[in-house]
Amino acid sequence: MYPESIYIASAEPRAGSLIIAIGFMEMLKGHYNRVAFFRPIIPDGEERDSDIDFMLRHFDLDIPYEACCGFTVSEYTKAYADDNEEDLYEALIHRVSQLHKAYDFVLIEGYPRNIFASIFDFDINLKIARNLGTILVPVLNAKGKSSDKILNQIQIISEAIHSEGCTHLAIFVNRCDQEILDNIKNRISAVQKDEQIYLLPELKELDTPTLDEVIKLLQAEMIMGNPEQRQHLVYGNKIAAMGVENYLSHINNGDLVIVPGDRIAIIIASLLSYYAKNHPNIAGMILSGGITPSNAIMKLLEDFGETAVPVLTVKSDSYQTAIALEKVTANIAAENTRKITLAKGLFDAAIDKIKIGERFRSSSKEMVTPMMFQYRLFERARSKRQKIVLPESTDERILRATEILIQRDIVHIILLGDRKRIEHQSIQMGLDITKAEIIDPHDSDLIENFSQTFYTMRKEKGLTLDAARDAMIHPNYFATMMVYEGVADGMVSGATHTTTDTVRPALQIIKTQPDISIVSSVFFMCLDTRVLVYGDCAINLDPTAQELAQIAISSADTASKFGIEPRVAMLSYSTGSSGKGPEVDKVREATHLAQSLRPDLLIEGPIQYDAAIDEKVAKKKLPDSKVAGRATVFVFPDLNTGNNTYKAVQRSTGALAIGPVLQGLRLPVNDLSRGCLVDDIVNTVAITAIQAQQEDKQ
Repeated sequence: MYPESIYIASAEPRAGSLIIAIGFMEMLKGHYNRVAFFRPIIPDGEERDSDIDFMLRHFDLDIPYEACCGFTVSEYTKAYADDNEEDLYEALIHRVSQLHKAYDFVLIEGYPRNIFASIFDFDINLKIARNLGTILVPVLNAKGKSSDKILNQIQIISEAIHSEGCTHLAIFVNRCDQEILDNIKNRISAVQKDEQIYLLPELKELDTPTLDEVIKLLQAEMIMGNPEQRQHLVYGNKIAAMGVENYLSHINNGDLVIVPGDRIAIIIASLLSYYAKNHPNIAGMILSGGITPSNAIMKLLEDFGETAVPVLTVKSDSYQTAIALEKVTANIAAENTRKITLAKGLFDAAIDKIKIGERFRSSSKEMVTPMMFQYRLFERARSKRQKIVLPESTDERILRATEILIQRDIVHIILLGDRKRIEHQSIQMGLDITKAEIIDPHDSDLIENFSQTFYTMRKEKGLTLDAARDAMIHPNYFATMMVYEGVADGMVSGATHTTTDTVRPALQIIKTQPDISIVSSVFFMCLDTRVLVYGDCAINLDPTAQELAQIAISSADTASKFGIEPRVAMLSYSTGSSGKGPEVDKVREATHLAQSLRPDLLIEGPIQYDAAIDEKVAKKKLPDSKVAGRATVFVFPDLNTGNNTYKAVQRSTGALAIGPVLQGLRLPVNDLSRGCLVDDIVNTVAITAIQAQQEDKQ
């Protein structure tokens, strides 16, 4: 959603994404005052997520725990099963958006892949990162893998990220075996171009559990030792089921010894070994079977002092305890300063901070997904709620859209029509539209004033007062006059009326903006990772060069109003000076006119579609252009080309097409397609509200 965020995601289990997150957080805290940490999906359970808890405690982040997490695994899997993923993504966008309002940077760590069923894959993190519009940092687990397999995985991940439309900052390959580390580095250096790939060696200490983790898993009681010893590393475990002499030859440094509580000789021998210079220092003892030594033995053990070997007790027997210990996983806790120091050192040694900073700045081009664009529309619309009038209240789609707009508190809705009929129809449909204002033009006190105003406007054109009154009974004329008189802030029609029925009243009553001679339209084409503006695809059949220039300027201004940097491509069947003929000449003339009228805009033409959108093609055809390959506004030479192109792109790519959005009018009136869906109506109403906000500013 914002370039001020990074999304770290493990591509496979046990890859060590927390280590990478620690390294990045250390860097970010050195550059930003307020940094937030967020996890879109966390494990089920009542306990706090360990990674969130670590970040909050170790880095002393000023953010409540609840603001750091999105959904649990169960909530996500249910949304996936119910085909409601879009609702979940929208909620995640909202939560991250709220963090960006309060913090300078948001560091995001992806879901722990190993807790999902096999039907889920790394692409979940890709989808979340794409919808959040953040820069991705994938983390691979290289432990036990050959150089060939690691390099293949790097290539697969890079291709997956590219195909999903994400931007990635760098790939981290963690837990590399020392013996193949140099070989991988050399092979990567030979093929590496713009990619930043960082290799981190396996450190046994970071993958080794602490005594504290053992205590928590076994629900053990520590009857001897001190709190600091809970952070000692446990490298292995041994069951003491032999005599003292053989036992001492089988233990190693860092072992956790499992021994029944009544094997006093083993217990004392373990303590002696701990203090002896040439014998192993075990990590601790677990007294199994729920048996503890007698008071006399305990007093003897206590005489060794708090620094003696830690002693735990559990109720399970030695075999059950050993089986349970196999399930202990190594984590990094806020208390374990040694592991934290190792993790930070590992990260710092692996990366080039200057290079990664430069890559971040160059990668920080904003990505906009359809869901992000819709979310922003709704947020902007509700920031200053406008009154939007909908004259086609008998259409079921209009009523359903009305309920959505009211429930989400996006705008204030005015419906035109018979109150009893509208209320009865909505009840039959199971809708609650009680918060909508309903006005019947036939019974309204406004109709006479509107008729007089319209008559005054058009009497020189031959309009009579009776004809003006007849016109005002038509819902589109009445609604347009409501906008003109300020009773409503905008109007949306076209679900049951033609485009002419919507546009004609607007041209007669509201009229065009100063310096704009033509009303035109655009579609917002929401592709996977960006939003493009297409104009004109709905209104003008075959515009002249002068009209085409006006359409280009209006389309650029519309794009700018909705947060899209306008780079205008005047489309034709040829690029630059290569083509000749009346059609390409018209586009060339329109380009020159638009450039002279608005020298502040980036306008290129004539240009073919492929050169306008594809950077590789642009480098060949127009290498010096600031628009070619990066166009955001596409102006078609005629309605035939524009309408067919937008529908072809929409149907072949699955793009969300929002529109047509009318432009050039003094006040906002927008047209719907008669085949529109409920979502189309909701989006168009939100756009109309934002246009009304812009008019308020002016």
